[in-house]
Amino acid sequence: MPDEVQRRTTANRQVVARLFAELDDRQLSTPSLCTGWTCRDVLGHLVMSVDLTFLRFLREVARDGGRAGVTSDRLARAYGARPVADLVRQLHDRSDLALSPPGVGALGPFADSCIHMRDVAIPLGMATSPPAQDWVRVLEFLTTRRARTAGFLPRGRLEGLRLQASDGPWSSGSGAQVTGSSEALAMSLTGRPALLDELTGAGAPALRRRVLAGQP
Repeated sequence: MPDEVQRRTTANRQVVARLFAELDDRQLSTPSLCTGWTCRDVLGHLVMSVDLTFLRFLREVARDGGRAGVTSDRLARAYGARPVADLVRQLHDRSDLALSPPGVGALGPFADSCIHMRDVAIPLGMATSPPAQDWVRVLEFLTTRRARTAGFLPRGRLEGLRLQASDGPWSSGSGAQVTGSSEALAMSLTGRPALLDELTGAGAPALRRRVLAGQP
């Protein structure tokens, strides 16, 4: 399982590197689905994750008074300001770097690689996406306690909801049903409103309210 997750993470990083290699300045400046970040900032974030050691990142967090979110935002923008050709080359050359952050392991970077790919591709109208089986694995991760503890989604967002993938047998939880593609479910759970309209079921309005409010 860990080897397969790393293989898929590597493949996703390479896809993202190729995607960014083709973007022009207008596309790079397009707002991504990651609130407050342009597509270029998303590239900066992905390169930062394969460039900084975990210890170095912790030092940067300490500089920001322990606010990891502030650090992530600051570094994404700083990296994103670098020449795009350099960033693309760095992401491609380090695509096979195995990362296993405390608390989330290899599934954290893997989920990032899937979600951020679509953070860029969707607003640019591109079909570039991980395969369906990747999204199932992302959902399996997002519905764990460690994903909520790590901040991939807030505690309470899944409360009272049963998630059902429309493109496979995957399901999780109990309560009012929310049905949608694995991708739409994963992107919505992590706070991206772009695919909320694709979700159906008695629980869909509750999930929509929670996502749009930015809270559980």
